[in-house]
Amino acid sequence: MTGITKSGLDPKNFFDIVDGKPVALFVLTNNNGMEACITNYGGRIVSLMVPDHDGKLTDVELGHDSITNYLADDGNFGALIGRYGNRIGYGKFTIDGVEYNLPINNGPHCLHGGMKGYDKKVWDAKQDGNRLELTLVDPDGNEGFPGTLNVKVIYTLTDDNAIDIEYSATTDKPTIINLTNHSYFNLNGDLASSIHNHVLTIDADRITPADETLITDGSFMDVAGTPFDFRTPKPIGQDINADNEQLKNGNGYDHSFAINHPGDLSKVALRVMSPVTGIAMEVFTTEPAVQIYTGNFLDENLKGKFGVGYPARSAVAFETQHYPNTPNCPEYPSCELRPGDTYFTRTIYRFTTA
Repeated sequence: MTGITKSGLDPKNFFDIVDGKPVALFVLTNNNGMEACITNYGGRIVSLMVPDHDGKLTDVELGHDSITNYLADDGNFGALIGRYGNRIGYGKFTIDGVEYNLPINNGPHCLHGGMKGYDKKVWDAKQDGNRLELTLVDPDGNEGFPGTLNVKVIYTLTDDNAIDIEYSATTDKPTIINLTNHSYFNLNGDLASSIHNHVLTIDADRITPADETLITDGSFMDVAGTPFDFRTPKPIGQDINADNEQLKNGNGYDHSFAINHPGDLSKVALRVMSPVTGIAMEVFTTEPAVQIYTGNFLDENLKGKFGVGYPARSAVAFETQHYPNTPNCPEYPSCELRPGDTYFTRTIYRFTTA
């Protein structure tokens, strides 16, 4: 695309060569005027322009306005996450009796695939109208993971105002995989504003509790009677500062919620709504869980699009995925992928107005 996007981005600021491969900004639109801007650096959603209750297009996605700023920021704004989203305890796991060691990059653990995960890779891109296909070959041994992985992610902007994400992969050796998207959402129409006012509903009776290093051990915790009970609509900020061990461990919400109908794409896993703009987002997924992170460690000194600072809790991420530390927790559904099998998962973020 040439010319300024509806979200104010200049595609020329995304033209670059990174690791010997071309980077660009891809713009998807639908028949309702909604716009999604995505860069093949990290497969990152850069902006999402959705209509508010007055029909005004509003950007709901935190990010940067140039490839230069993405390269300078170690964050995961809008990115595809892999080979394994979330934490793997102490950077170790075993398949078929062989132990593998991964980079330690988050306390004592491996987070989001190591030091240079899929969020820092340049994906091969092919656009067809409102559909963007991204592919990546992740070689055997990269970041310590076994097996050469051939990965495909398809973003589709649908005419019912949804971002539909399909992930698939094959391997030539037994390995583990847990792909997700790390979009940071703020539905208020002001990307620097607090998301404490966002009203959230989650179809989940349990979470996977995490210790002070934010690692899970295979157990579950009922949400009833705790700040984690979002089974009926509740502002995110209502209980976020409660005197609760789990909230202290995460400095807020940074937990995996076990969806009550895992694998059922027809049921709403969660719904979040801004009372300011009336913009609501529903999430549908084939995954068993969603990691909810309330941007507890964002920093307003980090400048995002158009110089706007993103303070702590100015966004919330909904990362659909398998449970954290699954390779070391046999109680959780397996995340192993073997030769001859195809990994496939799908998540839909659909926008409406209240």
